[in-house]
Amino acid sequence: MKPLNFAILKYFASGVEACRADVQEALKADYSGFRAFKDKQMDEALMTAASNGLIEESRVDLDEKGNLVIYYRAPQDGIDAINSYIKD
Repeated sequence: MKPLNFAILKYFASGVEACRADVQEALKADYSGFRAFKDKQMDEALMTAASNGLIEESRVDLDEKGNLVIYYRAPQDGIDAINSYIKD
């Protein structure tokens, strides 16, 4: 099993656009028991990946409760970098 941060990056390497909740839903079967799977830690992991240029914010929205939801996607150069460092 890959480390959680690697799994997050590989998820985006497929070209999807997703928010934190989407990533958590996709990875929950394998990673839901990890301490770093909580909302705050996942947000930090996504922001770190964005700061490092591997993913980027693609849009923002509000959920039904009025909370900000940030969507991310990996640009092609981010996908290339992720796939060159993290092998399947």
